[in-house]
Amino acid sequence: FIYYIYDIYVTYLMNSEDIRCKCICPPYRDVEGQIYKQNVSLKDCNCLHVVEPMPVEGKDVEAYCLRCECKYEERSSGTIKFTIIMYLSILGLLLLYMVYLTLLEPMLKRRLFGHSQLIQNDDDVGDQQPFANAHNVLSRSHSRPNMLNKVEHAQQRWRRQVQEQRKSVFDRHVVLS
Repeated sequence: FIYYIYDIYVTYLMNSEDIRCKCICPPYRDVEGQIYKQNVSLKDCNCLHVVEPMPVEGKDVEAYCLRCECKYEERSSGTIKFTIIMYLSILGLLLLYMVYLTLLEPMLKRRLFGHSQLIQNDDDVGDQQPFANAHNVLSRSHSRPNMLNKVEHAQQRWRRQVQEQRKSVFDRHVVLS
């Protein structure tokens, strides 16, 4: 899907030029307003070179061209392509990470901690978290690198803080009512 969108956009960029002159001409007498675009150099970016075919004739050409506003536009297709590729790559990585978090991580935790530690009854749990002993299990495991142990420890500390915050909020709520 991402590459499909990228191909459409690259095809669009290939069909367009990096430089152009754009003239916006408002309505004049019986001629409707129009926008004209042409690939011309900066010095030729004016109504006489861009507006083709000229909708008016004779002495009205100069009056018509004075009302037109012409702007020279330049862009870098390479920069645009690079930006889009980076954006799509980051989006793809985030999607892969989401798949990992939703599908693979629970299976790996079940395998590592055992199915019985993940699913506990409310009576057994009380106010504890389901992964309260995860740091102890990880610190005993020598198959996982030390950095993952540190990350898991920080995660557990964060979960404990959140649990304490929840308790204080719910306790205050119970006291107030």
